[in-house]
Amino acid sequence: MDAYDAGSNARQGRDEQGGRGRPDRPDGPDGQAPSEPSEPSEPSEPSEPSEPSEPSEPSEPSEGPVGTGGGPAETGGPVEAEDEAETGTGAAAGIGAGPRVTPAEPGQASAELRTGVAALSPRYQVGAVVALAVVAVAVCAHIGLVFLHVAPSNTLTKQHGAAVDEWVYPEFEQNWKLFAPNPLQQNISVQVRAEVTTAEGAIRTTGWYDLSAEDGRSIEGNPLPSHTQQNELRRAWDFFVATHDSDDRPVGPRGTLAEAYLRRIAALRLDRNEAAGPGGVVERVQYRSRTTNVEPPPWSGEKVSDRPVYRELPWWPVSVDAEDGDAEDGTAKEGGAA
Repeated sequence: MDAYDAGSNARQGRDEQGGRGRPDRPDGPDGQAPSEPSEPSEPSEPSEPSEPSEPSEPSEPSEGPVGTGGGPAETGGPVEAEDEAETGTGAAAGIGAGPRVTPAEPGQASAELRTGVAALSPRYQVGAVVALAVVAVAVCAHIGLVFLHVAPSNTLTKQHGAAVDEWVYPEFEQNWKLFAPNPLQQNISVQVRAEVTTAEGAIRTTGWYDLSAEDGRSIEGNPLPSHTQQNELRRAWDFFVATHDSDDRPVGPRGTLAEAYLRRIAALRLDRNEAAGPGGVVERVQYRSRTTNVEPPPWSGEKVSDRPVYRELPWWPVSVDAEDGDAEDGTAKEGGAA
């Protein structure tokens, strides 16, 4: 049956559903007049856009008016486009509905990773820089003074030798004995005795006290011996030998200082050993050294003497003031005799 038949309302039904009539058409191929067009019905209201659906389920297209060509009506395209746009917007809104993350700035990340001095406040940073500068200056000054001490004689050591020696002696003294072709091969023991006035007024002389042996006993078995136990007596004796000639006479002012240093050590050690006894007083002291050769190893074939060599120093009053007083008394007696 022809679609354009008068008795066919297929096309008209579409027109009625779409809300739009057909224009007049020419006669059909069989020469029959076309049927009268039905009265156009009132256009239906466009359907409201559907609610945005879940992103995974696309929304169903709403039924819109059908066009004359059997396709969707003109209003159908925009409605579907709006639905798709709204659905996309809703999906995007659903995806971005979580908490918004703000990217950290580069300066903020670096500030959180600061360590060491950089982590301190500016006030403490200035203090740390000043402290490091002071330490660096002190270290450089110490290295420079020690270098001048061990360096050959030059203009600086001639002009500032006294200042260099005051800094170096006795704690930082340097020498080349460790690297000498023939290192020390002797044991030197320092001994002292005293002339004591007893409580009854008598004068007696004590025996020899081996001060080096006392230091050795205090160091033996001690995991942390003191600097005094290890070096005080040894360095004092080396200081004396270096500032005195073969006749035990001082060479320069440092020789007198070495004698006063040994006197003080003797007074302290004798008092510790209670050499004067109850009520006694130490008036004078005398030092001596006992030198013995170190026995060479058996494979060397070297022969050395095993007999000790002694060097005795003159008697010294315990204090320099006593010696000066004796000298003043002698001068006064000579003036009175004159």
